[in-house]
Amino acid sequence: MNQKKQLKINVLFGGDSAERDVSVASGAQVVKALRQRSHTVNAIDTTVGLLNTEQERQLFDRSVASSPPVTKKGLASVLSWLNNPTILEADLWFIALHGGSGEDGRWQGLLAMTGIPFTGSSVLGSALAMDKDMTKRILRQAGLPTPNWLMAPAKIEDIEQQLGWPVVIKPSKQGSTVGLSIVRQADELDAAQALAFQHDDEVMIEQFIPGRELTCPVLHDKALPVGEIILKRGEIFDYEAKYQPGGAEEVFPALLDDLTTRHVQDLSLQIHQTLKLTGYSRSDFRLDNQGRLWCLEVNTLPGLTAMSLLPQSAQVAGITFPELIEQICFSALRG
Repeated sequence: MNQKKQLKINVLFGGDSAERDVSVASGAQVVKALRQRSHTVNAIDTTVGLLNTEQERQLFDRSVASSPPVTKKGLASVLSWLNNPTILEADLWFIALHGGSGEDGRWQGLLAMTGIPFTGSSVLGSALAMDKDMTKRILRQAGLPTPNWLMAPAKIEDIEQQLGWPVVIKPSKQGSTVGLSIVRQADELDAAQALAFQHDDEVMIEQFIPGRELTCPVLHDKALPVGEIILKRGEIFDYEAKYQPGGAEEVFPALLDDLTTRHVQDLSLQIHQTLKLTGYSRSDFRLDNQGRLWCLEVNTLPGLTAMSLLPQSAQVAGITFPELIEQICFSALRG
């Protein structure tokens, strides 16, 4: 594939998940980068359809709020715009969706039916990585390190014996730490679970691993530079810390010895391959006080905003943002 070829690309963003605002921010960056590289771009909010210039401007001028938006479930308007010839003549779907149906395999299955290639992982890989319980089962079976966990509801004595306090309560199929809490004692459990259940029908109770927060993307089956997230407030890299200025310091490359760096990169690549992911992904870890690494979760469509971790890592590797987006596109076309 000639990488100088100009493409017609449908960029999908928005959606109806709790990560809608982040997806719109990613979509804005992706659309801008592809147009800078002279590609023809259709900007598509999946809850609306193909946007005109004024609709783009109004949507892309917004910033990510400090808390997730309340969204309506369902994409009833999809069939009304999906059959648009302008859309179906494209060479590629670029998926800039995050969370919900955009990242759990449902959109991937729908797009596969069009016969047009799409960026990111397949239906299977997307579904597996989005379900944290399934991800951890597969990683554990493959001998890859991940904290112990139980699924709610769980007895207090089981939590105390198998996990200990504190624990992390989080929706099993959400991203951006939406609905996540740290629980230090039994009487805090019910409220944390209730919050998590607002965002998913399954809730995970996970062993809390104190230590350093690390992240490592994979691009085209190669691990990129490792980053470290240093929190400025709180104990978790939550939604506000991720998307609001001053919430955290993100250091690329992370200040680690060479052995630890290689270990993080090797694990990220193993996780990517074990879950049958393609194109790109990002795995997040804790490095505990004994020097052990623990995989916390895997992202098949990591954020592509100005503050996102994958673009920062790529920049350290000498890949500019427009180059990164274009590389993702041509990788998807090669299959």
